[in-house]
Amino acid sequence: MSTSVSRPRPSEIELERRLYRKKQSARSVVISMISTVVFAVVVALIVVNSPGWEAVKWSFFHWPTAVDFFPGILRGLWLNIRVLFFSVIGVAIFASLLAIARTLRGPIFAPLRLGAAIYTDFFRGVPLLLVLYLVGYGIPGLGLIDKRLPPEFWGTIAIILTYSSYVAEVLRAGIEAIHPSQRMAARSLGLSYNQTLRIVVLPQAIRKVTPALMNDLVSMQKDVGLISILGAVDAIRAAQIAQAQVYNFTPYVVASLLFIAISWPLIRFTDWYTARTQSREQVGGTV
Repeated sequence: MSTSVSRPRPSEIELERRLYRKKQSARSVVISMISTVVFAVVVALIVVNSPGWEAVKWSFFHWPTAVDFFPGILRGLWLNIRVLFFSVIGVAIFASLLAIARTLRGPIFAPLRLGAAIYTDFFRGVPLLLVLYLVGYGIPGLGLIDKRLPPEFWGTIAIILTYSSYVAEVLRAGIEAIHPSQRMAARSLGLSYNQTLRIVVLPQAIRKVTPALMNDLVSMQKDVGLISILGAVDAIRAAQIAQAQVYNFTPYVVASLLFIAISWPLIRFTDWYTARTQSREQVGGTV
């Protein structure tokens, strides 16, 4: 026979404290909303009443130009999304291999550790723009491949090479953050090194560094627009072609708004997940 235990009723002082905190929270929300609206109105009035506003409005916010070239820029954005999709897959695989190579123990793996360290140091130091030029024009110039590959292919390779170095270091930090006792406990239970890494270490490591990985994903989503320098007609190149036709910068604004539209959910999810992880750590829960 089970007996239910009723919770003790909070004291009057505790109820007053809760009511006070609730009022303070509502007051803070109202003040922040009012201050935000006032600031936005002041900035808008300053911009609209500036002497050159009409010229800037025609050059960057011309609505008929935006409507005319929106379909072409949207088709170019679809190319950016495809490049981002394959880049994420390539980076996830290559960066994981680099991170594992950098965390291998034993003198026999010294060449792998050294090679992975040199790779990450090199590509983290070289700007992505230069990597795009080296890969997009240098490798085809060697004449090793007879078939002419599209520029978006070489752009995807350059993005994978560059961002794998950043993501590998993030993953390595997550792997090394796992306490050695967990590895030893897994090995004592009969798990092999590969099983320990796959079942015990990597799931916890990825969970710890998920906010950093999401930030890298947002950054990668923006940098896929650089493939336009290789000749790929993505959103940026489509905006550039449109700007050359009408001598107006509104197509660039349209392209930037489209990039914001696909990056905003990722940014919000990253902030939510980071706050959730911090709150769990503060109350002593599992990450």
